[in-house]
Amino acid sequence: MNRIVPLVLAVALFMEQMDSSVISTSLPAIAADIGTSPIALKLALTAYLVSLAVFIPVSGWMADRFGAKNVFRTAIAIFVIGSVACAASNSLIAFVVARFLQGMGGAMMTPVGRLVLVRSTPRHELVSAMAWLSIPALVGPLVGPPVGGFITTYFSWHWIFLINVPIGLLGIWFATRYLPDIGERSLRPLDWPGFVLSGVGMSAVVFGLSVVSLPYLPPIIGFALVGIGIVSGILYMRHARRTPNPLLDLSLFQNQVFRTAVIGGSVFRLGIGAIPFLLPLMFQIGFGLNPFQSGMMTFVSAIGAMGMKFGANHIFSRYGFRYTLMFGSLVSAAFIAINGLFTPTTPYVLILSLLLISGFLRSLFFTGVNALAYAEIPDARTSQATPITAVAQQVSIALGVALAGGILEISTAIHGGALRLADFHLGFFIVAGVSAVAFFSFARLAPDAGHELSHKQIEKEPAPDNAPSISPK
Repeated sequence: MNRIVPLVLAVALFMEQMDSSVISTSLPAIAADIGTSPIALKLALTAYLVSLAVFIPVSGWMADRFGAKNVFRTAIAIFVIGSVACAASNSLIAFVVARFLQGMGGAMMTPVGRLVLVRSTPRHELVSAMAWLSIPALVGPLVGPPVGGFITTYFSWHWIFLINVPIGLLGIWFATRYLPDIGERSLRPLDWPGFVLSGVGMSAVVFGLSVVSLPYLPPIIGFALVGIGIVSGILYMRHARRTPNPLLDLSLFQNQVFRTAVIGGSVFRLGIGAIPFLLPLMFQIGFGLNPFQSGMMTFVSAIGAMGMKFGANHIFSRYGFRYTLMFGSLVSAAFIAINGLFTPTTPYVLILSLLLISGFLRSLFFTGVNALAYAEIPDARTSQATPITAVAQQVSIALGVALAGGILEISTAIHGGALRLADFHLGFFIVAGVSAVAFFSFARLAPDAGHELSHKQIEKEPAPDNAPSISPK
């Protein structure tokens, strides 16, 4: 497999994934510097998510119209400009606008990067390529908090964003040099009604869930926004059935393998989305660790995720996608539940060992499910599939955080006190149960589903017309 393409894409995606999580540990320092409160500054986090929600659906159309390679390089440039604007911000409004601009770049980088990978990689090598590309999504949220705490403590919060400049410039240079020009340009018109409906629907759901899970605004606003988002989503589905070139082609869900990968992966991702929220808080509030110590504890999962890339293709080749994802979802859910058994007296060596294994299992699962989504999708329709999978990921992660936050809110309301260790334990048990439900989605797959992704297809050449026939004697 040519690893240079997934590595170039992975570096850019790692920058985006880490940046989206690194800011969380630096909010107090940024708020003090620009003269606002950490609570108000959380609007900047939400602005980034809203920007992703608005622009991810249009990424496939842009890749078809202007070329995936060109859009990917432009996305990196926009992200870098947004990073510089963040570092230069001196007010809440300026910082929120800069984060929205960053989100525009991030919205294009992830789905378009995956589109480049799918179109430039033979199907039987896609699992190995996805293994490299899946690492940033798992490592970034884990590396971000300790890196952010270190930079903010020993340097300045501005460097959290300025460090993206050299990384982004290198990413543009490597993309120009090594990424292939793939696919013919499409002149299909932009589905403007679909763009508006999908943008309103996605942004309302993501923003509403953020408000509900982190209620710096009245929760009723969050529920109202979620309702608006659901209504907009229903209107979009009606619109997509009537228009010849919908922005997000929902007819792809008629394919069982694609439908299972998206829906099953989203259900499982609910639990994964809750882990970066629950685990650091439990280590800090329940165990009494400081943010840097907590970040170093969770970082070991990233090591497990990186180790997975060496064995993913062999595992799926040997056991198949159906059985690997079925039992992978159950075992991974069990490891989520194990987090609910940790106490301050649990040996740290045991905790780190279990987190290492869980990182490996989660990375294996997502490598498989991300590749499986493209198993039966023709190359001409991959630009439609990539934004759908990216949209599903964003919504499921937001739902996971909202679910975890809601569990903690209800649990503390029941016992009428501050957060306790038992509240976090309950949260892990519930989200683990939700993730385990994904087992039933993958159980309905055919035993040979995704076979072409892990086995090279050998095409037999037809015999020439004048070849002598051979008959048994």
